Amino acid sequence: MKIQIHKIFIALAFLLIFNLANAQQNDKEKCRYIKIPNGYLMVLREGDNVLALIENLAKEQNIPSANFTGIGFAQDATFGFYDFSQKKFHPKTFNKVEMGSITGSIAWSGEKPSIHMHGVATDDKFDAYGGHILALKVGTGSMEIYITVNSEKLERKIEQPLNANVLQLPCLK
Repeated sequence: MKIQIHKIFIALAFLLIFNLANAQQNDKEKCRYIKIPNGYLMVLREGDNVLALIENLAKEQNIPSANFTGIGFAQDATFGFYDFSQKKFHPKTFNKVEMGSITGSIAWSGEKPSIHMHGVATDDKFDAYGGHILALKVGTGSMEIYITVNSEKLERKIEQPLNANVLQLPCLK
């Protein structure tokens, strides 16, 4: 009798572990974007790295260039203020904020997508912070990103003397 209870316990433990692993796998496989008439709609979830997922979408779907807007909750939002004399960003991270506005563009730098993102975040006191976004991780809830695809492939290149990655436009004829 003792051996049978032990076997049943092991079988139940195995089933529990299998179901938890399967649930985690299903969460990882949740749809993160769909195609819509003018581009894509992304719905990102807690813990998702927003910049990395937009970059992955641009690579997977071979997006020539695009602009995007978004809203949602952020676990961490790192903004950077560009110091022109030092030619670098000074970062500041805010935790548990709501992104009241996200806006940006997708272009290319060689073979790699180049994401340029700005936004405004508000805290629980309704204080607002904004500027260039260096990193963004989704918090409790979700984040919605609407991506409008452009037909022209656009590039970014480092321009001096600022050492800034600037969008390049083809001249009209």
